[in-house]
Amino acid sequence: MSHLDPNTVVIRMTDIVKKFGDFTANDHINLTLHQGEVHAILGENGAGKSTLMNVLYGMYPPTSGTIEVNGKTVVIDHPQKAIDLGIGMVHQHFMLVQPFTVTENIVLGMEPMKGLSVNLKEARQKILALSERYNLKVDPDARIEDISVGMQQRVEILKVLYRGANILILDEPSASLTPQEITELMEIIKHLTADGKSVLLITHKLKEIKMAADNCTIIRRGKYIDTVHVGEKTEDDLAGMMVGREVSFSVEKQKQETGDTVLQVKDLHTSDYRGVEVLKGLSLHVKQGEIVGLAGVDGNGQSELVGILTGLHKASAGEVVLNGEAVTNLSPGALFEKGISNIPEDRQKHGLVLPFTVAENLILQNFSKTPFSKGGVLQNAAIRANATEQIEDFDIRPAGCEDRPAGTLSGGNQQKVIIAREVTNDKDLLIAFNPTRGLDVGAIEFVHKYLVQQRNKMRAILLVSFELDEIMSLSDRIDVIFDGKIVGEVKGEDADEYKLGLMMAGGAA
Repeated sequence: MSHLDPNTVVIRMTDIVKKFGDFTANDHINLTLHQGEVHAILGENGAGKSTLMNVLYGMYPPTSGTIEVNGKTVVIDHPQKAIDLGIGMVHQHFMLVQPFTVTENIVLGMEPMKGLSVNLKEARQKILALSERYNLKVDPDARIEDISVGMQQRVEILKVLYRGANILILDEPSASLTPQEITELMEIIKHLTADGKSVLLITHKLKEIKMAADNCTIIRRGKYIDTVHVGEKTEDDLAGMMVGREVSFSVEKQKQETGDTVLQVKDLHTSDYRGVEVLKGLSLHVKQGEIVGLAGVDGNGQSELVGILTGLHKASAGEVVLNGEAVTNLSPGALFEKGISNIPEDRQKHGLVLPFTVAENLILQNFSKTPFSKGGVLQNAAIRANATEQIEDFDIRPAGCEDRPAGTLSGGNQQKVIIAREVTNDKDLLIAFNPTRGLDVGAIEFVHKYLVQQRNKMRAILLVSFELDEIMSLSDRIDVIFDGKIVGEVKGEDADEYKLGLMMAGGAA
C-alpha cells in the first residue's frame, strides 16, 4: 500500500466554462479531488457531468477556467496528455474490440515489443499482477465477446491502470451491471483508493453514492450547486439538490381488472450466435391493463426473448401469439404493424439512428404515413411540429433540439427520445427493456409515471429490467427467468428482494 495523504489535492478545477456554440454545458464549475478520495459528481441527465469530465480528460478544451494536477496548472488538450498526467477514464459505453482477447484490448496502442513482434507474454504477466493487486479477477485470455458486461468493465479499469493512472474517472460505471456486479464494483473502488488512487465517480444512483463516495459535487443544468460530505446527507437530500424539487420514490398505481390476453408465449426455444440453446421452453402471458415484470440476472435469455418478440431473433421452436394471432418469426416491421412497440435494451444500437436529427428519430417507424409523408414526399413541417410537441411533453433537453443529431444528446435524453416515440405509437403491447437505464431520479419518476399511464389505458406491458427495485415497484405480476425458463411467478404486492434474489439465482420458487 502506498502512503496516503488525504490532504493532498490531486485535481483542482476552477471556474470551468464549456460552451458548444451558444449552449453552455458547464457554467463556472469548481471541483477539488484529494488523494485516496472517492468524489461523486451528481446531476440529472444532461446536467453537464460527462462534459466536465471530458474537459478533464482532454476530449474537449474548456472555453475558460483552469485545471491543476498535483499542484501544477496544466493544459490538457488531448487524452494522451491526460494519460501522461496519470488520469484515466472509463467511459459509459465501453471502447473494446469484441473479437480481441482481454490482454489484446488492454495493451492496444501500447503494445510491448520484443524485436519486431508484440510481447503478449510479458503484457499478460503485468495484467495478472494488476488484476491480483486490485482484486479484479479477470481471465487475460478470454475474448471480449464471451464475457459479461461486468467483466468488460473490469477490463476497461485494467486498461487505465495498465497505462499508469492514479486518478480514475468512472462515467456511469453501473449503468448496465446486475446488483451483484455493482457490489463487486464498489469493492474494487475500495481497493483502488486504499492503494492511494483517487476516483471521480459520475453517477445519478444515490444508493451507490451512499455506498462508495466520501464527498459529492452536485451540478444542475450546467451550474455548480454545492459540494457536500456524503455521510451527512440522506438519499432524499441528494435527490432534492440534484433535481431542485422533492422527488417521489414510490410509484402510484391503483388496482384494476385486467382485460383479454394480448401476448401469449408458448414453449419458446432458441439458440445464441454460437449455437448454444438459451431459451429452453419459456412460456409467459401478458393481459390488457397489466405490467408483467421479467426479473432475472443478465444473460438468462432476456435479450433473446425480446429479440424474438421484436423480430430481431428467430425462435427454433414454440409459438408467439398476439391478440389471438400467431406472429412467430415475423419481421420487425410486421410485428410493429401487428401492434408491438419496443423500448430496446441498447439505445444506441437498436433504438436510434445517431446521425439523424431528434425530429427524424421520433418518426422512424412512421415516416411513410400521414401526416409525415404525402405521395412519398416527407412533410418537414409536420415532422418538426411532432418533435416540438414531444420534446416539451417528455422534457427532452436541451429544449429546441429538433434539428440536432440524436447522437449529440446525453445518454438519458437519448433514452427519452425513444420513450417518447414508443409510448406515443399507441400499440397494444409495449415491451420496455431497461427503460430507465442511465436515467436520473427525476427522469425515472417521469418514465414510471408514463408506463403506469399506459397500463391504466389498458395497454399490455412487458417490463424487462435488471433493476429489481423497478420491477418490484411497477409490476402487477413478476415472472422470474433463470437459464432460459420461467422458474416462478410472484404477485407484485407479495414480492420481496430476498425471495426474488433466490429465484433469480436458480433457488427454489
